[in-house]
Amino acid sequence: MTESFDGRLGLVQRVLPSYRVPFFDALSDACAGGLSLFAGQPRPEESIDTSAALQRAQHAPARNIHILSTASPLYFCYQAGLVNWLSRWDPQALILEANFRYLAYPAALRWMKQRQRPVIGWGLGAPLERGPLSGLRRGFLRQFDALIAYSQTGAEQYAAAGIPAARIFVAPNAVAPAPRGPLPVRPAGISARPSILFVGRLQARKRLPALLRACAALPAALQPRLAIVGEGPEAASLRELAREVYPGAEFVGAKHGAELAPFFQAADLFVLPGTGGLAVQQAMSYGLPVLVAQGDGTQADLVRPANGWQIPPGDDAALAATLRAALSEPARLRAMGAESYRIVSEEINLEKMVSVFVSALNSVK
Repeated sequence: MTESFDGRLGLVQRVLPSYRVPFFDALSDACAGGLSLFAGQPRPEESIDTSAALQRAQHAPARNIHILSTASPLYFCYQAGLVNWLSRWDPQALILEANFRYLAYPAALRWMKQRQRPVIGWGLGAPLERGPLSGLRRGFLRQFDALIAYSQTGAEQYAAAGIPAARIFVAPNAVAPAPRGPLPVRPAGISARPSILFVGRLQARKRLPALLRACAALPAALQPRLAIVGEGPEAASLRELAREVYPGAEFVGAKHGAELAPFFQAADLFVLPGTGGLAVQQAMSYGLPVLVAQGDGTQADLVRPANGWQIPPGDDAALAATLRAALSEPARLRAMGAESYRIVSEEINLEKMVSVFVSALNSVK
């Protein structure tokens, strides 16, 4: 990395999910004065894994005071101790989540502005909506010196909210570094029975019942080997359903790190029928085409017609039809997998994400 930020960076998150640890450590490496992260704990029902610890960045624990359910449109969060942390760390620049529902942020913005130091917002975007909260969101966003969007869709939403284009940066959401080795070698053709892979937590929002039924509805000649990697609250009910509708589905339990490699190498297609999807980029790094449900806009940059398919969320018919089309063109899958590998090698990875953050920081200092 040729560019760096020459000061101390402060960054505030509501929580510190484990999948973000590599990014925060890498961003800290790019800051001459290091990075301190102020973050608290989620509610238990959110099922957010916060077990991993930062190695090079610092973690300053926040005391999150949750107001109403996180699923409620009226959810707010107050992070006690935020200004005290700012006084101790004394950052030259600050990054906040671009979310007006976090009630301690106005005080943090005032603290930084009184010292004439820049504050950058980082978020998914700002969907257009009407009502009293829409004005609050626009006013909140305009206080930032720059905004970093997770995706091009998010950047367009910030622009529509009145943020000048010169102040908007796009750092595609990445959870893995660029692949270290070459494109994995695979047979030129697909075997008579293709292999589909799912990796993730077994919970309702992943919509695995729809995947089991879609596989069962395929013509016998197209029915794939289906490997489901993961554990979770829906594991027992999913195994029972599979025995009824698709007995050939293989449930292999939770696998991590190097344990996942044989499953990615053996697959021909990665499928994520529900929301979330930290394993999508990992699948792409193994040269796999991907089939995903549309989510918050971040996957629009990652999954394109050249390397996969996006289907409407909750649309079982679209899942079944797309799965049938994908498996009917086995030769095409290899070319799409090669494009997946190129995307995560050249465009969307942790290194690129850090680079955009550093560019945004240097633009406002």
